[in-house]
Amino acid sequence: MQTITAEQFPVADNPHGVDVRHIHTNPHVVVSQITLRPGEVVKPHKAPVDAFFYVLEGTATVEIEGEIAQAARDTLIPSAPRHLHSIRNESDGVVRFLVVKTPNPKG
Repeated sequence: MQTITAEQFPVADNPHGVDVRHIHTNPHVVVSQITLRPGEVVKPHKAPVDAFFYVLEGTATVEIEGEIAQAARDTLIPSAPRHLHSIRNESDGVVRFLVVKTPNPKG
């Protein structure tokens, strides 16, 4: 059996300048863990595939197509393909969440 921790993976280059680690990738899915320090933002962008965000720690401010919600730990937020979305950490603590994209946009 394989076990995986996010710390096993390097921080991926990304246009947001935040801690993104791609912890599971195959042709069907990409699972990434993102950590946002206070004030950090995943800038508005669109994914070509279905995605969802699952908050592991803290409270994130999620915006999808102009709709804004606070998402606390153990909250799942789906996002349809080509919907403009961003995630911000407006708190004083760390926000950590998973992003799952399916299918893998890179095949």
